[in-house]
Amino acid sequence: MQYELSKESAVASRKPPLPGTWLARMLARKPRMLVAIAVANKIARTIWAMVTEQENYRDPV
Repeated sequence: MQYELSKESAVASRKPPLPGTWLARMLARKPRMLVAIAVANKIARTIWAMVTEQENYRDPV
C-alpha cells in the first residue's frame, strides 16, 4: 500500500519519478492530472481487491 501511495505523491510533487517506471512512462505520454487520476484508480482497484478477497497487501517484487 505504501508503494502505491508513494507513486501518487510523486505525481503531485515536483520531483521526477525514477526513469523507466510505470509512472515515468505514463508522465512522458499523458498530462499530469490524467496520470494522477490513473494512479488513484489503480490504488482504488488494489484496495477493492484486497477488501473483497480479504487479503493482506503483498508488496510487488
